[in-house]
Amino acid sequence: MATPSTKVIAAEQTEIERVDYRGTATSSSLSVIHEDILRTHILNRLDGVSFLSTACASTELSSLASQDNLWRNVCRSTWPSTDLPRLQELISAFPGGHCSFFSASFPLAKPPAHSQAEPETFTEELISAVDIYHRGELIFSRAVETETASSWFRCSPFRVDLLDTKDTCPTRIPRPETEGACGELEEELTLSWVLIDPAGRWAVNVSSHRPVSVQRHWLSGEVHARFALVVAGERGTASELVQCGIVVTCGGGIQEGAMHVREVSLQMENLDRMYMSGKDSLGILGRAFGGSRNGMKRERGGRGRHEEFVALKRRRRERKLRAEGAMDTLCVASTVFIFASLVLLLMWRR
Repeated sequence: MATPSTKVIAAEQTEIERVDYRGTATSSSLSVIHEDILRTHILNRLDGVSFLSTACASTELSSLASQDNLWRNVCRSTWPSTDLPRLQELISAFPGGHCSFFSASFPLAKPPAHSQAEPETFTEELISAVDIYHRGELIFSRAVETETASSWFRCSPFRVDLLDTKDTCPTRIPRPETEGACGELEEELTLSWVLIDPAGRWAVNVSSHRPVSVQRHWLSGEVHARFALVVAGERGTASELVQCGIVVTCGGGIQEGAMHVREVSLQMENLDRMYMSGKDSLGILGRAFGGSRNGMKRERGGRGRHEEFVALKRRRRERKLRAEGAMDTLCVASTVFIFASLVLLLMWRR
């Protein structure tokens, strides 16, 4: 991670101050610093955002910052789950290499405009690269491949699980005993879930970075941290807005006082509280992969969009209940009218 001292390099200046052997401050061009020193001792210490800012400072820094091996180090440090031979080879094949992968995966996906055309097929495989941090310390990192070509996947509810039923991951997260402790976890946990399309050479981050809610189950004591990202779907339907919901479940482990990660899963939910099928989810994700980005602000709108989505679900459910109530009233009124008409008809015949 970059320190304040290293971020000074990203300032809009090309002149540096140095002190000669007599103690006199002189001004010198940045070019006097050897390229290897800049690359090894300065640029390698910057995070991705600072790296991009540094590239804008001068032509020389821009040339250095375009080197893919430097961006490879940035991506590895940002997403340790991508440090696998196959993923590194795949990312290198992106248009623009690791730099374009960083630009696509670092920010939140911005909900794109509604599209009438939806591709019938999206990809035959999705790769999930997931990293979870607690107080800046990596506690979970895993990459999982999901086959998406089978009819079973396309017809079943879309769900990606990173852990088997009996598989757990130990952490140092203390078990919260109060609701206040759960509130602290909302500020201490961060999660990145990067979905990668190997065929289309696209990537998108479907996490809100910080949890939208952290709740403790009153009976089991398990902690459920929820991350969410809302994307656009098909206009005029219950899938007009779709939420990519991520659930991280932490429970008691062998080590007293600390919890284990027991579940990490991703699902797609529409406004009718229904989970999307694999085929429909691939169409939604296809638009998200090609959507624009929100710049470099990870936090922007994650919780706010989630709250708006929950409010829209509630209003939609209320409208549906009112419509069902009106239909029930109409049916009862029709039944009463028909019954009364039959009674009057029988009485008239007598």
